[in-house]
Amino acid sequence: MTYLSIIIPAHNEAKRLPATLDSINDYMYGQPYNFEIIVVENGSEDNTAEVVEANSVDNDHINLIKVPERGKGIAVRTGMLAANGEYRFMCDADLSMPIEQIERFLPPATSNYDIAMGSREIAGSIRFHEPAFTHVRGRIFSNLVKLMVLPGFEDTQCGFKCFHASAAIDLFTSQLLDGMSFDVEVLYIARKRGYKIVEVPVDWYFHRETRVRMVEDSLRMLVDILVLRKNWKSGKYDRKI
Repeated sequence: MTYLSIIIPAHNEAKRLPATLDSINDYMYGQPYNFEIIVVENGSEDNTAEVVEANSVDNDHINLIKVPERGKGIAVRTGMLAANGEYRFMCDADLSMPIEQIERFLPPATSNYDIAMGSREIAGSIRFHEPAFTHVRGRIFSNLVKLMVLPGFEDTQCGFKCFHASAAIDLFTSQLLDGMSFDVEVLYIARKRGYKIVEVPVDWYFHRETRVRMVEDSLRMLVDILVLRKNWKSGKYDRKI
């Protein structure tokens, strides 16, 4: 089995992916364990797929999966279930966390867990260059998530999370939401099923070209929270494997 799979959801990421893949490759080639990179291109209107294919010519550990439908939840689910890694790491295409900090999610730094979720809020984490207003808006949503479905977690929306293979297969087989709320959904199912979840502090760099639409996406996610609670009660998250 591969030790580490890095899954990158990519929608219209032709401009940012070359630098991201170069950074990941430069770092990972120096590690003592084997790895794979899975880029899941979903519904792009630019040449994201071609960029990945060009990078894979000299790097046979880079794999491209094309998914015609848009949705980060679709992309991450597809990558997680296609991966071969003992550990499966979800990584945003903008690489707003330095790739060196992936070691914080792996043994020996962090061990005996099912899910290790990056956090920009707990002790030891640092945010760089983030406007105060953006931070406040994000905290409002995070606190609503804590209140409604996931008490105790400070940052469910950080785009860097690591799953042990068995948990990834179980949870992403059950996951239903296709959009940005899939993080909350997966963590909600995981907690209900008794998985061990830990938060890992990260350094996080704000990028002004972020794809998040704060108002629209936040409203959509609030609706999704109500949906996932209903899904649980109605048995839609019953184990499928």
